[in-house]
Amino acid sequence: MFKIMTVNKISPKGLELFPRDQYEVASELSNPDAIIVRSSPLHEMEFPESVKAIARAGVGTNNIPVERCTEKGIVVFNTPGANANAVKELVVAGLLLSCRRIHEGISWTKSLLDQTDDIPGMVEQNKNQFAGPELMGKTLGVIGLGAIGVMVANAAIGLGMRVIGYDPFISVESAWRLSREVIRAEGLESLLRQSDFITLHTPLTDKTRGLLNEERFTVMKKGVRIMNFARGGLVNNEDLIEALQTGQVAKYVTDFPEAKLLKVENVLCLPHLGASTPEAEENCAIMAVTQLKTFLETGNISRSVNFPDCTLERTGKVRLTVSNFNIPNMVGQITAILAKEKINISDLLNRHKDGIAYNIIDLDSDISDESLKRIQEIDGVIRVRKI
Repeated sequence: MFKIMTVNKISPKGLELFPRDQYEVASELSNPDAIIVRSSPLHEMEFPESVKAIARAGVGTNNIPVERCTEKGIVVFNTPGANANAVKELVVAGLLLSCRRIHEGISWTKSLLDQTDDIPGMVEQNKNQFAGPELMGKTLGVIGLGAIGVMVANAAIGLGMRVIGYDPFISVESAWRLSREVIRAEGLESLLRQSDFITLHTPLTDKTRGLLNEERFTVMKKGVRIMNFARGGLVNNEDLIEALQTGQVAKYVTDFPEAKLLKVENVLCLPHLGASTPEAEENCAIMAVTQLKTFLETGNISRSVNFPDCTLERTGKVRLTVSNFNIPNMVGQITAILAKEKINISDLLNRHKDGIAYNIIDLDSDISDESLKRIQEIDGVIRVRKI
């Protein structure tokens, strides 16, 4: 019986995929095998030795101490693409809000109730102050072509926009899904110079923090409109405010409100609504649960943020998984212990990522607790499981 601890409210559509006769699922459990979480911070949580995996029902993993998890051999999953459509639709709304002055017009119209009885007349006299340009024919620069960026780019093509994409690390999967009408930018500066609208879809790392700053604002078209539904730290807010005040940036729409932005004219702050749809919450939960089930039951890993993808069809009587630091002769030491016990290996797969290696070893016969202990005691081994 596997124990799954839930943090936050997780969609029942996902949790019902855990078979009741094999899984115990609750918000409070001692010694859980895995944790499934949405946005609650886990940095202060002490993980018992029983925890083998954590799944985030969402894309970002800033709320999870990934480095500490790696050191303890805890596999961390996220759910890229599960909420992509929800974010895409909000970005399209952001594009419209940034140019058509819809928000300002609604606020002004509500204020008429206390000013006049001739609301239709007032509307006709003043509606021109809320005029704004159309999207069709304008150039959208998409920075980051992952699951969300690709969907945004394709949607913008459907709206009649000219779309330029920039992603030096685009995956083959994303490239297949990207419309052939999207123009490939030669570099980030080239995209910035051409774009009437810019939308960000990159992860927040040390390299991307402050990606849009004073230097980058100066090369943009005057009056550019910027969408940020990825991460707040991608934009240097001080430099942004100055660019807004000079008119270099006409509008900034973000899903990440901060105190210094709330009083700035031409900034629209949404309350982190990107994945706030029932469909996205269900999709994220379903993907997270599927990842945990697969890992706990088979040892296979797919879409982990800290461990390599490693999938092997089971062939032996017993499956052994070993995570270790990626240093020489680890596989040799493991197989030597198995050979001493005269255990035949029916299949073996070794993969590594960012200094961490993961091994799936299928055995033709069972392995003793003593041999498992000897493998665990190998210098550099992090965790051993027998499935």
